[in-house]
Amino acid sequence: MKIGTFCLGRFVLAATLGFVGFAGYAIALQPAAPQVEAHPALARAPRHARTKHGHVGDPVNVAFVGTDVELHRVLAASGWYAADPITLATSVRIAADVVLRKPYDHAPVSDLYLWERVQDAAFEQPVGDSPKQRHHVRFWRSAEVDRAGRPLWLGAATFDERVEISRTTGGITHRIAADIDAERNKLVTDAHRSGALGGFYWMDCFHPEREGRNGGGDPWFSDGRLAVGVIELRR
Repeated sequence: MKIGTFCLGRFVLAATLGFVGFAGYAIALQPAAPQVEAHPALARAPRHARTKHGHVGDPVNVAFVGTDVELHRVLAASGWYAADPITLATSVRIAADVVLRKPYDHAPVSDLYLWERVQDAAFEQPVGDSPKQRHHVRFWRSAEVDRAGRPLWLGAATFDERVEISRTTGGITHRIAADIDAERNKLVTDAHRSGALGGFYWMDCFHPEREGRNGGGDPWFSDGRLAVGVIELRR
């Protein structure tokens, strides 16, 4: 699937060249390659994660192409921490640290599902001295690989702005900020500034709807684009 310039209810893809400005972020990128080929898994990529009960969850808004090791390397170099698994101990700790306002850089994230399985990896970047606010992203690995044998990591990046009672489940949960594009842009900018990201391209019209609510009832809005980072471009 080559980069195209059409959008007929499906997608527009465009290579990112030159200077790119994000809301609150600005980075300069060199041309990724003379010709960029979109990852084949994008053709059938899900648009939303789902909760364990099958409800629509957070929107997919970012992706990376690379191996498991490369993904972890990029996120670590970008200042993002791998999330701990959900256990009784980590659940008790995050609850206590929110109350006591203690930092927890590797706090667990709740499970969401894509391709009928929970996330394969999750990362976060803490804000302040409590895990009630944090940047975070979940990733799911595609079964389909590109010509170089690399999978696509579909991600849902959101900002947890506070802890509250879920309006749909009644349990304790994080409330996400509505502007999911800001979190997408921050993650890609962090990855580029780390020097570990080769480049990225856009998939326009990825989301036909530009606003909605996640599984916790939190509203979100977006320009509908998916940012796809390529970790090691073959030049």
